[in-house]
Order: sequence, then C-alpha cells, then structure tokens
Amino acid sequence: MNKFHLYYLSLSILLSFCAFKVYQEYDIDKLRKRYSSGDPSTWPVPVLEEEVRDNFEDIGHLPSPKFPKDNPYNKAKDELGKILFFDPRLSSSGQIACASCHDSEIGWGDGRRVSYGHNRQQGRRNAMTLLNVGYVDSLFWDGRATSLEDQVGFPIKDSTEMNFHVNLAIKRIAEINGYKKPFESAFENGKINEENIRKAIATFERTIISESTTFDRFIDGEADAYSDQEVLGLHLFRTKARCINCHNTGYFSDNEFHNTGLTYYGRKYEDLGLYEVTGEAKDVGKFRTATLREVSRTEPYMHNGLFPHLEGVINMYNAGMPRPTRKAHQVNDSLFPRTSPLLEKLNLTDKEKAALLAFIKTLESRNRRINPPELPN
Repeated sequence: MNKFHLYYLSLSILLSFCAFKVYQEYDIDKLRKRYSSGDPSTWPVPVLEEEVRDNFEDIGHLPSPKFPKDNPYNKAKDELGKILFFDPRLSSSGQIACASCHDSEIGWGDGRRVSYGHNRQQGRRNAMTLLNVGYVDSLFWDGRATSLEDQVGFPIKDSTEMNFHVNLAIKRIAEINGYKKPFESAFENGKINEENIRKAIATFERTIISESTTFDRFIDGEADAYSDQEVLGLHLFRTKARCINCHNTGYFSDNEFHNTGLTYYGRKYEDLGLYEVTGEAKDVGKFRTATLREVSRTEPYMHNGLFPHLEGVINMYNAGMPRPTRKAHQVNDSLFPRTSPLLEKLNLTDKEKAALLAFIKTLESRNRRINPPELPN
C-alpha cells in the first residue's frame, strides 16, 4: 500500500470518526428504544424550569376532540359551519370570508406576514393556523376571545378585516333562501341568528384536526420511522433546547402567554400583545404560545410574521431571543417589556440545530385540502 492509499484510508477513518462524534454525547440506539417504546414513562426526564413543573404535561398524541355541552357536534351543523366559513357575504364588501385568511392548501393560514382585509388594508398580526384550533383555551395571539364561538364575531366587525356590523351580516344571511333548510337541519329552533352562526362556524373549525404524524407513529412503537438525526432532535427538544417548557402537551403548546423579546417597544412593529387586552403591565409583550404541530406548513412565523423560515426562529431562540435594555428616558417606564426568564442562550451546535429542525418537521401530517362548498342562493 503506497502513501496515497494510506492517506485516503486515514482520511476515511477520520471522517467516519467525525460523523460519529456528532452524536457521541448521546446513545442514539438507547434513545430510540426509550422514545419508541410506546410507554412515555420510560422517556428521559425533561429539562424543566421550576415554574413549569406543577402543571406540566409532556408531549404526545392529540386527545380526542371535545365539543362544548352548549354546542354539541352534529353533522348538519358541521356542514353548515363549513358553508358559512367560505361565504364572503359575511363581510361588508361581499369579498372576504373566513377562508380568505385560513386556507387549507397552505396550512390553514394565508402564508403572508400579515393578512389583507377590507379594501386591501393590512392587519397587524400573522394569521394563526386553524389546524387543531379546538384544543386552544382562548383565541388570537392576545387571547381576547374566550372560545371559538366568541372568536367568530371579531373578524366580522373588525374594520380592517371583514368590516361589517354583526347584525347586518346576520340580516344578509337570513335573506338568502338557500340557508333556511341548512339552519333547520343543524339546530332545533332552525333560527338564522348570531348565536347559531357562531356555533356552526365554531363546530366546523373544531373538526380541523391533524392526521397522524411521523412523531405519533414513532412514539407508538414504529422505531424505524425516525432517522438518527430525528431521534436526537426529539431528545434535544425535551432537554438541552428546552422547547418543552412552553411547547408541551399533545398540542405542543402550553396555551399560555410569554414575552419572547419581540415587542419592538418604541419602534416600528411595536405590539404590546396581551397587555392590550388585560391592561396589566406584567402582560406587555406577551403572546400566545403557538402550536408546533404542523408548524413546518404554516410559515411565516411569530405574531408579526417577520420570520420567513424555521431556521431563523431556531437561531433566535438559540441566541436567547432579544433582551431590550432600558435607555435613559425609560428608567421609570412601568411598561418596559421584560423577556421571559424561561428563555436563555442554548449553545446548540449547528448539528444540534439541524437535528432539532428535523424533529420539528416530523410534526407535519398529510395535507388534507378542503374543497370549497357550493354557496346557497
């Protein structure tokens, strides 16, 4: 064997060692066995902050959907809700429907930084996906709606969105003869009124649920469903990357509000978030924890849609997110935002960030496109 063969053999061995070294801190085979055991009690202990531990629920499957006692499911109501969801006649212009900003073909959002509304006005915030929205405790980035039924009225009356008085919207729908039979089938009283419109749309929205994902199959025992990189990403998600502190439960969100440092206080894009609803200084800059199920289908990201790719979001979290510092004139400013103490620098390597991203992409299910219904005349 000449010196050139020896050189390439040595280089090959070195490269193989380097490839192994990426995961040498982690025994991937053992992690694969534990996470795919079908028994979450065998999983490694997650890295949790003290304030999270009391009410913590680990990631896992989505539970069966629940419908409120005062708005139980029936098929006719679901079908009526779908029609109303796609009907632009609920807007003053007759051009904007719920489906205008929540498109099944693009992750039940609209793919824009912020949505266009009445007269092509732009909204302030990114349209949140409706995928799995039935698992949310309150609605919108700032939690201003207490239920899906409550949420329905907000975009209709918002001058930037559908720009219509709810009573006028109801009157318009009631004047359409083709709606009479669907309302009679969906509700015992058969009334075309605000309450029934809200209940019908909310019922349809609760049926917008993810199908099984690679993650779901893996934790159920399909051990080969994950690559080594994805196994590492799952483990990092629950440990070093600390995502589990806010993105937990089967919904991959704690349904809480946190300040991630993106308030842009005193600058362009300023948004005070939950504070605008509660008026409490402690809530300045807090926004709802978005679900990570299907997140690879719902770009752009964050409440303002300023992040076009998940890689950018991961890089920001790895850096600990922005932590604004007070200027001289802000020393006594009681509203000056404070980034959540749950966030800190993660020191993830490039390989670890890639693994985390690979895992997050396994939370995506098959895209189920919804065909628009025929609207009543």
